[in-house]
Amino acid sequence: MKQHAFAAAIVFAVSAASMNGSSAEPLQTMDDVGQAIAACWKPASDWKGTVTLSFSFKRDGTLIGAPQPTNIAVDGDEKAREQFVGSAIGAIESCMPLTFSSGLAAGIGGQVFTMPFTAPKSGQDQPTVDTQ
Repeated sequence: MKQHAFAAAIVFAVSAASMNGSSAEPLQTMDDVGQAIAACWKPASDWKGTVTLSFSFKRDGTLIGAPQPTNIAVDGDEKAREQFVGSAIGAIESCMPLTFSSGLAAGIGGQVFTMPFTAPKSGQDQPTVDTQ
């Protein structure tokens, strides 16, 4: 039952995300990609923890399939974890498509990336999305 609720939360987050695209300068590095995705993520102030998502891009800046959680370490109950994971997946989806420079696009297509989304335990720190 918990797996079905978790899967439903992921599907909801992906389907609810808007496709606003990127109109900024082309992204040059994976750090730029991480910063662009981080700008799309707005976790609730009471969420604390980290979810690591695994996903791949096409060269055109869209995703190959849906992001998948590979590690979840979130404070709270099952509902809190589902919401946290859903918000991170929604952040990626709402940023699509990204605009890659020709150099980045040539090397990014089909590679699997893992990015941890962290909402810090201290209210003074900012949420982060790290590139690995």
